Amino acid sequence: MRLDRFSHSLLGLLLVASLPATAMAQDARSRLTGLQLSGDKPIQIESDRLEVREGENVAVFSGNVSVVQGQTLLKSGRMTVYYLKDGGSAATGSANIDRLEVDGNVYLKSENQVATGDRGTFDMKSEVLVLSGKEVVLSEGENVIVGCKLTVQMKNGQAKLDGCKGGNSDGRVKMLLTPGSQNRR
Repeated sequence: MRLDRFSHSLLGLLLVASLPATAMAQDARSRLTGLQLSGDKPIQIESDRLEVREGENVAVFSGNVSVVQGQTLLKSGRMTVYYLKDGGSAATGSANIDRLEVDGNVYLKSENQVATGDRGTFDMKSEVLVLSGKEVVLSEGENVIVGCKLTVQMKNGQAKLDGCKGGNSDGRVKMLLTPGSQNRR
């Protein structure tokens, strides 16, 4: 679960407008290749509790959930892992994962990039990550983007951030870009 592609996808799409025309295509392509949720790298999961419902092919990690894979860190209050019904065991982790759902102050960090929201899902087959909530914040260094629903298609690196509807919000995506901050990495 590398966050690089996720944040690079979104920031790349949004920062493209500020680049000279000749650099736009090249930079956008290079920024859309980072985040990959990897099934072939070791992953460390810690939580206060683990409940395995073998008959339902579900494992629920709850209380101070921490997931580490490479340089990526995911924290949340709860993570539910849904397994495919292919004969593997959810208790031993040998079953294939269908999807992950996290909720309760979701925090994703990789190197200098951070994303936060109230809940998130990752569908393994379609490779689509959705982070949503009252406020979804994506930051890289001094650059900050705020909305309510972030959808990232891992296969092609496309990302979309939707504004917030209802409540006290005007429904718009908000972004703060600091000139020269991309050159300081």
